[in-house]
Amino acid sequence: VRPVESGGGSVQAGGSLRLPCKASGAITSFFNSNRWGWYTQVPGKQRNLVATFTSSRTTNYADAVKDRFTISRDSARKMVYLQMDSLKPEDTAVYYCNTLPPSLDWGQGTQVTVSS
Repeated sequence: VRPVESGGGSVQAGGSLRLPCKASGAITSFFNSNRWGWYTQVPGKQRNLVATFTSSRTTNYADAVKDRFTISRDSARKMVYLQMDSLKPEDTAVYYCNTLPPSLDWGQGTQVTVSS
C-alpha cells in the first residue's frame, strides 16, 4: 500500500487548499484501525507530523497549524483529507500522508507553495 497525495499547488498567503490522500490497496480493517497523519517536509529537514486522525475519530494538530488546518477521514473511500485555511508562507512544504507511526511506503507527496 502506498498513499497517493494530491491537491497541492501555489497559493497566496491567506488562501486555502484541500489535500486528498488515497490509501489504495488498504483493507478496510487496516484503514479504520490505524491512526493517520499528514506530514510535511522541506528540503534538508526531517519530516514533521502536523495533523493526526485517530481510530477513535479524534484529531490532533501541531501548534503551528492549530485552528487553521483540519484533518478528516472517509472510511468508505479510504481517503484522508487535509483542509488548509489561512495559509502562511511557512506552510510551504511537500505534504505526505501515512499511518502514525509511519508503516507504509511513502508516497510522492504533494507540493504546497504559499507566497506572501
